[in-house]
Amino acid sequence: MSKHQLNTVCVAIILLLTSFSRERQNKTASINWLTIEQAEILNQKIPKKLVIDIYTDWCGWCKVMDKETYRDPKIIEIINRDFYAVKLNAENQNSIRFLGKTYEFKPEYRCNDLAVQLLQGELSFPNTVFMDEQLKLITAVPGYIKAPEFVHILNYFSSNSYKTTKWDVYRAKQN
Repeated sequence: MSKHQLNTVCVAIILLLTSFSRERQNKTASINWLTIEQAEILNQKIPKKLVIDIYTDWCGWCKVMDKETYRDPKIIEIINRDFYAVKLNAENQNSIRFLGKTYEFKPEYRCNDLAVQLLQGELSFPNTVFMDEQLKLITAVPGYIKAPEFVHILNYFSSNSYKTTKWDVYRAKQN
C-alpha cells in the first residue's frame, strides 16, 4: 500500500470515528429535568427562569414532544443553559410542595392542583409554562410545539423580550 493510500485510509477512519462520537454525544445529550421542588431550591442559589412541561401519561402529543422537540440539540442547549427544566405530570396524585404551599390531587379536575393553578384552570396537554426568576408565572403555551418554533419561544423568554415586545412583533422579526 502506498503512503498516499495509507494516509487516505487513516483520514477515512478518523472521520468515521469522529462521526460516531458526535452521534453518540447527540444521543446522550438531554435536558436536565428536575422536579418543581428541586428547581425551587436551585433557584434560591442561582436564579433562572423555569420552563415547565405539563403532561399526562395518556397524552399522545406529549409523547411526540418528548421524542422530537425535547431531543433537539438546539432545544437541549437553550433549556440547559437558560432555564431550570421541570417535568410535571398533571395527574400526579402525590402532594407537591412549592413556594410554601402544598398542592394535592383534585379529583374534580383529575389533576394535581399545582397543574390547575399554573394553567389557570385551562387544562390542555401538553402545556409549557414559563416562570420568571422570582418564580412568578409569565405565561402558559398550550399544545404541541415543533422544535424550530420552540427555539423562538425559548429565546423570546430567555432574552426577556417578553417584557417589552409582543410575541407577534418579536416572531415577525425572526423571519
